[in-house]
Amino acid sequence: MPIVQSTYKAPYFFRKGFVSTVYSGLFRSVNGLQQERERIELSDGDFLDLDWSFAKAKTNKLIIVLHGLEGNAQRPYMTGTAKLFTENNIDAVCVNFRGCSGEPNRKYYSYHSGATQDLHEVVQHIIESKHYSEIYIKGFSLGGNVTLKYLGERDNVPSQIKAGIAVSVPCFLKGSALELHTFKNILFHDRFKRYLVERLKLKQKQYPDKLKIEDINSIKTLNDFDNIYTSKAHGFIDAQDYYEKSSSLQFLNNIKTPTLIINALNDSFLSPECYPVKEAKTNSNLHLEMPNYGGHVGFVKLNKFYYNETRALDFITNI
Repeated sequence: MPIVQSTYKAPYFFRKGFVSTVYSGLFRSVNGLQQERERIELSDGDFLDLDWSFAKAKTNKLIIVLHGLEGNAQRPYMTGTAKLFTENNIDAVCVNFRGCSGEPNRKYYSYHSGATQDLHEVVQHIIESKHYSEIYIKGFSLGGNVTLKYLGERDNVPSQIKAGIAVSVPCFLKGSALELHTFKNILFHDRFKRYLVERLKLKQKQYPDKLKIEDINSIKTLNDFDNIYTSKAHGFIDAQDYYEKSSSLQFLNNIKTPTLIINALNDSFLSPECYPVKEAKTNSNLHLEMPNYGGHVGFVKLNKFYYNETRALDFITNI
């Protein structure tokens, strides 16, 4: 599919990627959305909490929304999408990854950029217990990588899945990991690391036989975190093995579901490989949009909804 020409025009003060990223993450608010929580039990004995929002009229359409690293279903980028879609007669379910809903998950392992089994179980739960015949999946950042990997790694995507949207997606994890460790991203790196380490301390109290406090204290970088916890807890050799096997880039050629990727060219988290031009040009189902501005999940518009939200609605309406 030819590369999509973006129509996004950032307000003047939000043309800096850093500004749009920070503002959207720390200062944006979305009001008026109601969410109802459903807990589902997973096949391995763990659980996921799903936060549902419903359109005013009964509908057979649903969007599944996936958050990024250390996010949750209440982040404005999640609730903004849910609010826009419910106002357009499409129900929304915002998924909290394991341990992200305010309560620690039961298992030692949790979630990661390539963990698609939980999404698979969410989709199956919805298909088996709900009434939706048209389902869309929208993922942000880490959740975007999960979305693309889920759609590309299997040949039997359920027929109810009609489209995918991935926003600010680090589809080449090794490259994004390197970018996050550069000086330009030091504030973001340290914020992520601090939250992850605090969560890991709680996990260590649950499983003192699996993780030593000395190991946690040795974590100085996100790469250390992935070497010590993410990779080992989820069956990878080390961080590099995790990045290699979990990156969605290698699965893009196999995507058969209409899919939109929106990656801003001034997203400081993304390496050059995260703009899969070749893959988009050779796969008619893959639509790649690369706005000049937007930062990381920061496609600000000076009205109620962000560009990535209205663009996602437009995409699923016109496929």
